[in-house]
Amino acid sequence: MTVPIDRALRLRALWLAWLLCMLFHVDLGLMPLFHGLSPEIESHMSQPQLPLLFSGMMIYFLVPVAALVLLAYSASDPQRPQRWQGWRRPHFWLSVVYTVTNVPHLAADILVPDSRADQVALMLVLVLIGLLINWEAWRWWRD
Repeated sequence: MTVPIDRALRLRALWLAWLLCMLFHVDLGLMPLFHGLSPEIESHMSQPQLPLLFSGMMIYFLVPVAALVLLAYSASDPQRPQRWQGWRRPHFWLSVVYTVTNVPHLAADILVPDSRADQVALMLVLVLIGLLINWEAWRWWRD
């Protein structure tokens, strides 16, 4: 007897890993502060634009949190699996958007003149986890 793969469980674990890496990416970026160094990179944004940037960053972080919660609800409702069937398609496309947005960030981290190897490595891990999320989300959608 074969047991079906719980793709929703895999997706929850992958999104959690992605979120933790994202947090660590930010944490590593600020780490120089704790050693008396400046983490500042040259910015092309004016001061009045910063609240918009911070809001965008918050939304970028909260959308995967919402996806994680929806995954948990969809996987924990075995009596009505059809109710959550419609969530699989948008979830796949959401995962693609996040992977696509991480690729230019990885490229930017590589191209920054004083880029740090730890930040580049972490962005590479984020892209790889994103690709795994895409793969599992595609298979979950098609199940």
